[in-house]
Amino acid sequence: MHTIGAELTRIEPGTVEIELPFDPKLTQQHGLLHAGVISAALDAAGTYAAYSVIDPDASLLTIEFKVNLLSPGRGDRFLFRGEVTKPGTTIIVSDGRAYAIRPDGPAKLIASMTGTMMVVRGREGIEG
Repeated sequence: MHTIGAELTRIEPGTVEIELPFDPKLTQQHGLLHAGVISAALDAAGTYAAYSVIDPDASLLTIEFKVNLLSPGRGDRFLFRGEVTKPGTTIIVSDGRAYAIRPDGPAKLIASMTGTMMVVRGREGIEG
């Protein structure tokens, strides 16, 4: 998240928010926030939300996600919210929403994601 300039702005059990300022380096050919950036930030938000409900010695790996791009990524800032939908000891499911924030109106939903994470314990090289 540091690479793209994203910042963790809210942490609660089962919910995490990440904010990202607009940066032309993160856009595609039309000047819109790239789908890969949106997907990466939503994946991070959902995974961080899942980290908030597991043991500190466990870790997570994303094993699947589905992204729906609903509206162009056009805004001054972006908000990515991840929420745990189904906690578990082996598999956790989270949902995410991405919003574009502009000074001239309300936040606009631009993408949604459902992700599945595998809880990992005791595996060399993968630590909490």
